[in-house]
Amino acid sequence: MAVSEKEQRGVCLGDLRAKIARWTDGKEHFDSPISGLHLFQIPEPTAPKSVVTEPSICLIAQGAKRLILGDETLEYSPERYLLTSVHVPTIVQVSKAQPDQPYLGLRLRFDKEQLSRLVSDSELPPPRNSQPERGMSVGKMTLPMLGAFQRLLGLLDEPQDIPILAPTLQKEIIYRLLVGEQGARLREIAAEGSQTHHIAHTIEWLQENYSEPLKVEDLASMAQMSSSTFYQHFRSMTALSPLQYQKRLRLQEARRLMLSEDLDAASAGFKVGYESASQFSREYRRHFGAPPVRDVQQLKETVRV
Repeated sequence: MAVSEKEQRGVCLGDLRAKIARWTDGKEHFDSPISGLHLFQIPEPTAPKSVVTEPSICLIAQGAKRLILGDETLEYSPERYLLTSVHVPTIVQVSKAQPDQPYLGLRLRFDKEQLSRLVSDSELPPPRNSQPERGMSVGKMTLPMLGAFQRLLGLLDEPQDIPILAPTLQKEIIYRLLVGEQGARLREIAAEGSQTHHIAHTIEWLQENYSEPLKVEDLASMAQMSSSTFYQHFRSMTALSPLQYQKRLRLQEARRLMLSEDLDAASAGFKVGYESASQFSREYRRHFGAPPVRDVQQLKETVRV
């Protein structure tokens, strides 16, 4: 008797749930030995959290998640995946989880070079040459993509096979993204000369140079656009102006420096590009809801608990 697609999906998701639960082993995060692959287990719904999401595909095996990008709310669950095509500051929260049925998910990172190589090697249709779209979207999770993720996680039990087989499976997953319902926006990023490709390039530049003084005219020149056109397209992809985007990057990095490297607020603010400690403290409080010292103290206490 033939097995229905629904039953096959159920088997795949069940196997993914078991693998993610086993490898996270009660911890919230497992940084796997497969390049770019991270696994997550979260036992209860979380408060909204400000993050910068990197280019990646995210899959949920159990539970649900909600993201806010500008004035748009995206929700996804095991039936759908989250595709992030460029680094995007967003608000994220786990919306469905409980101790006996925790949120179980994964994130697989990719980069523009991987996309470009795969598009070049394949015979995919050219992009539509449309206007730049949001850098984050939700798509339907297909059975072939689920199967590829299932095989990728299976390699965690065969570590000697990871160097040879993991790149092939990652390539398959990216290919299935490219030919799927969200593939056009990825092909736009990979297409040299497209407006989306140029905007993505400036976003990459900002990721590396967020602490530098910023002039929108310089970014527009880098993107080979007028300032007004660049501003419009940048906001279309990120839901932020270039200056707002830079500010989010600075604040996120300052928070990381205070948490991970024990920098004081003034030093962290200066290191990410702020010349005024009072301005840094003011903007930090506006974004995170508490001044730097109190916010970091609360975060450290949460981790200890």
